[in-house]
Amino acid sequence: MTSTLALISDTATLSAFCERQITAEFVTVDTEFMRETTFWAKLCLVQIAGPDEAVCIDPLAPGIDLAPMYKLFANNKVLKVFHAARQDLEIFLHEGGALPVPIFDTQVAAMVCGFGDQVGYEALVAKLVDAKLDKTQRFTDWSRRPLTERQVKYALSDVTHLRKAYTTLQKRLERTGRSAWLSEEMAILTTEKTYRIEPREAWRRIKARTRSGRMLAVLRELAAWREDTAHAMDWPRQRVAKDDALLELAAHAPTSVEDLKRSRLAKQLASERFASAVVAAAQKGMLVPESEWPEVPDYDPANQGPRAVVELLRLLLKLKCEQEDVAPRLIASSEDIDAIAQKDDADVPAMHGWRRTLFGEDALKLKHGKLAVALSDGGKKIDIFPR
Repeated sequence: MTSTLALISDTATLSAFCERQITAEFVTVDTEFMRETTFWAKLCLVQIAGPDEAVCIDPLAPGIDLAPMYKLFANNKVLKVFHAARQDLEIFLHEGGALPVPIFDTQVAAMVCGFGDQVGYEALVAKLVDAKLDKTQRFTDWSRRPLTERQVKYALSDVTHLRKAYTTLQKRLERTGRSAWLSEEMAILTTEKTYRIEPREAWRRIKARTRSGRMLAVLRELAAWREDTAHAMDWPRQRVAKDDALLELAAHAPTSVEDLKRSRLAKQLASERFASAVVAAAQKGMLVPESEWPEVPDYDPANQGPRAVVELLRLLLKLKCEQEDVAPRLIASSEDIDAIAQKDDADVPAMHGWRRTLFGEDALKLKHGKLAVALSDGGKKIDIFPR
């Protein structure tokens, strides 16, 4: 297929292509976008491959209407296959108003099947398709037109190889009985709440290692201001203010422009454009009554927990993942391990659903001396057994 035929730039051709895919069991999907200077990603290209053809759709083409594509995405009879879907899905939700359903994420599936933590598409294709991708266009400016034949060929490879990667992973999931594990993860990815951040919840994305509810109250107001400002100006959040700057301001709660100017990290916020709003946000946070402060986490993220317990839990996680052939990062993060070490009922992913069955229950048993880890076979093997 030549690049001329593979590049769709008008609604009629797009509609005809999408109509041909409604009988497909699945289609593979990828995007190219730019986000360096904006709050919302700028969609520059959409690649879709059905059973017999693959195309690039140009959303920047004059007059094109993407409605046929979004109609295909909403078709429950056609599975949409992505690799590392989260950013793509966020774009489609923002641009089209709805998430594609149902979906299959090959990166998550690969983690479930033991291919390592967040395996990249290039590595996955090498393992499952035995193909080598040309990544020379990886940092290209996808907003520039016209697109070259080499760009189109590169973009198409991201969905053509994905077909075989999907079928291989799907068979492995069925063989190992882990399809339900993946379904739990896909349910999260296809929930709009995953992508919609309320401004007053934006503070939760900032790693604030504090036990001060007052500081969190100030941080909540500052983060909400940044979220609203970045959205309104279509700027990246970090361009408006770095996380470290918000944390410093939350700790010291400036009362004037002069306070901002004295800040080592937040001097840029002393400009006429931002200063009064930043000071107002900080002081609003200071006036929040204690009963309305954000809840301090049940466990202290600054405290890694009893060192020996943490190390034992990490060893258990490694052993469990080796036994079950699943990526450790999918089961529990370092934060999860620290939380479990400090608190039995820590509200972390590792203590819910299939993760709790695989790891969480045994983690608690090990922590309370009901499970043991020991060397055997002259130190060549590590065993886990009840005590």
